[in-house]
Amino acid sequence: MYKPFLEYLEKELFSKFDLRSRSIPAGLEANVSNRGKNQATIQSWCYECAELRKIRYTYIDAGAAAQVFNSVIYPSYHYDIPLLGIDLLSFGKNKILIVLDFQPLFQEESYLLKYIEPMRSLREKYNNLAQNLEMKFYDANQYFSKYLLFAKTDAETVQTTFFQAYQDYISLYWEMLDKAEILQTEAEIQKIVKAQKDYDQYSAERDPASGLFSSYFGHEWSEKFLYEFLFEDAVPLAVPTTTR
Repeated sequence: MYKPFLEYLEKELFSKFDLRSRSIPAGLEANVSNRGKNQATIQSWCYECAELRKIRYTYIDAGAAAQVFNSVIYPSYHYDIPLLGIDLLSFGKNKILIVLDFQPLFQEESYLLKYIEPMRSLREKYNNLAQNLEMKFYDANQYFSKYLLFAKTDAETVQTTFFQAYQDYISLYWEMLDKAEILQTEAEIQKIVKAQKDYDQYSAERDPASGLFSSYFGHEWSEKFLYEFLFEDAVPLAVPTTTR
């Protein structure tokens, strides 16, 4: 269902940047599950370039039962621009959820004005794809912008209106990256290093997809995938030991 979205992103990336493959830990680049009635496959890709230190995307295909496309693009530490986050999920014909956002590293007014306000016109153009849904696992005021697209929708809307919105948001992100000023001081750079690591930690601890990964590919593989690939800068929470 979401292969055109993957292919469009890939085409854009390879046409605009000098990409190099970024290693994925052995055994995490792909997997196949035969649990339950449907076979599920998962495959991931990861790249880097001068402007973008980590470009990752993953596709889960479990037939009609589940289609998932997830991607996060991390800018170089020399830029303070938001991350690009994409999460497209379909569980049968009647449960389709789309999330697309420039994920801010900071919530200061000056930062939001500089990097989030340019999204306003696009958000207004696609207002029907911004349904103000409740976020069950995340704080909407942390690492999300007020102009994100977040909607429960249908397959036809995904393939038409949302696909156009997806292209427009990605185009705006490239423009933002092109205009971004390179950070010069070590203090500025280290601030971004910490902010991106904090994002990984926050996301790994809350990502609801870990349950989906576990259901198809087992808990052990899911944990490795979460902490060694998706959010590699996160540290797993210590499991409390019991004493007698």
